Amino acid sequence: MKNNASVIYNLFLVVGDFLSLILAFVGAYLLRGRLSSAPVAYPIHSKEYLLVFLSILPFWIIIFGLLGLYKHQIYERRYNELGRLLMGSFMGLLFVIFWNFVSVNPIFPAKLVPIYGFILAFVLLVIFRNLARFTRTKLFAYKVGLNHVLIVGNTAMTHELVESLHDSSRSGYKIVAVVGGQKASSDNQRVRLFPSFQEALAHEHVPIHTIIQTELYADESQNREILEFAQTEHIAYRFVPGNTELFVGNIEVELFRNSLPVIAVHQTALIGWGRIVKRLFDILVGGILLVIASPFMVLIAIAELLSGSHSVFFRQARLTRFNYEFRVFKFRSQYKRYDGTTPEEAFERMGKPELTRQYRENGDFLVDDPRITPLGRFLRRTSLDELPQLFNVVKGDVSLVGPRPLIRQELSVYEKRHTILSVKSGLTGLAQVSGRKNISFEERRKLDLYYVQNWTFWLDLIILIKTIRVILEGS
Repeated sequence: MKNNASVIYNLFLVVGDFLSLILAFVGAYLLRGRLSSAPVAYPIHSKEYLLVFLSILPFWIIIFGLLGLYKHQIYERRYNELGRLLMGSFMGLLFVIFWNFVSVNPIFPAKLVPIYGFILAFVLLVIFRNLARFTRTKLFAYKVGLNHVLIVGNTAMTHELVESLHDSSRSGYKIVAVVGGQKASSDNQRVRLFPSFQEALAHEHVPIHTIIQTELYADESQNREILEFAQTEHIAYRFVPGNTELFVGNIEVELFRNSLPVIAVHQTALIGWGRIVKRLFDILVGGILLVIASPFMVLIAIAELLSGSHSVFFRQARLTRFNYEFRVFKFRSQYKRYDGTTPEEAFERMGKPELTRQYRENGDFLVDDPRITPLGRFLRRTSLDELPQLFNVVKGDVSLVGPRPLIRQELSVYEKRHTILSVKSGLTGLAQVSGRKNISFEERRKLDLYYVQNWTFWLDLIILIKTIRVILEGS
């Protein structure tokens, strides 16, 4: 049974976007045509102006639809939605300007009206979308608009799904039952367990909107029964493969030898044109940042020398894409005697091996790290020690955004290290902006893997914006 709440929410978004656009261009008309003392080029009556825009704006909404702004994959992700709203607002503005160009009579009283309209439209759309998201989340707490889910399977993924979806006020999902989930839910009293699919259907009297299957049965008839039930009852069906890593990254469905449908899974989504665009972006933005940072780098170098440091820069061999070894440059922030050592080796050398566990569990960070110099603490807190890596970015050793560069000694402790090394390492990354000092070593590696397997150029831009925020907050 289809969840009507999603349809209602989509309709709410369409109406809200339409009203926001009307309000934006009415506001633009008033700002330039009524409130401004400057004369207008074309004195258009407000009623005529409004009627023209009422006929144009449905096409603007269609543009939003084509950009996916009414799909849950977009509106449930704040930054994706923000980027597409900006793109949609700009494309809509171009459409309105084109309409004005081909019209016999002008539709704008002055040239600044479309500019005002574009700015107001984007601002009002962002405000409305955030209010809509806030309202929808609040309604989840009252069990309004929840998506009822039946989970089928007895795997570790079943347990992860139960744990991630159990708080319906945050997830928007309510688990009505788990079929065969003893392994995943034996210690969880929040969900009802059933040994078979038919038994779950017989006992559950609430509507089911989604079925998520986490394993395929050896008996193919059981799998067919579940899928056919979902199709017959118009229920959304999703399958989570046991080897989830097989189905992440860049996936293509193609005809092999022009006859056999196959799924091609690339190790990373960063292939083809993506690598070219990313490299050009690194050269352009990295070069600009290097010029801007140069005066600050000179001042830091002087401070390093005045502090008694024997060398300004810290150089270390690191690994980047395809196990390529390069020399990373940073401003010195730790004592020279710990150069070339892993944290484990350094803490062992100073007779404090117990700090290793604390360091790793705290996301590769210690408040009073004994390896760090007084000046180094300031440089690390402000991330100024990373500035010389801009040379590595322009040179092509690393990218502005990517996984943390590895040293060879760390290869043995990095799970899926060869996947991480399928792209260039980065000056900043998803792990650094996702709770810089509050996530564990294992969680950082999972975020690195996610970045490698799900790269997009938009994701790079989001990470760079978040990096600026993190640095300014000093977190």
